Amino acid sequence: MEVTTKELRVKPGRIINEVTNGQEITITYRGKALARIVPIKERWNIEDEEDSQPLFGMWKDDEEKKDVNEYVRNLRKGRKF
Repeated sequence: MEVTTKELRVKPGRIINEVTNGQEITITYRGKALARIVPIKERWNIEDEEDSQPLFGMWKDDEEKKDVNEYVRNLRKGRKF
């Protein structure tokens, strides 16, 4: 299915419903394909465990980031010259 950027702006609910139903949407701007919206279930099988998804837990084994609060606090300290 193809929709224009104007249709995306005016009817986002209808487009999201189409994607939810498994439809792949191509967004066009001035007649040329600009982007594609695809259902995530087709890309990554959502019902699988977290380990099978590449972005979830990508730093889970990094010891420096185990304590998130401490890591962010250190980031915010800045550099000392």
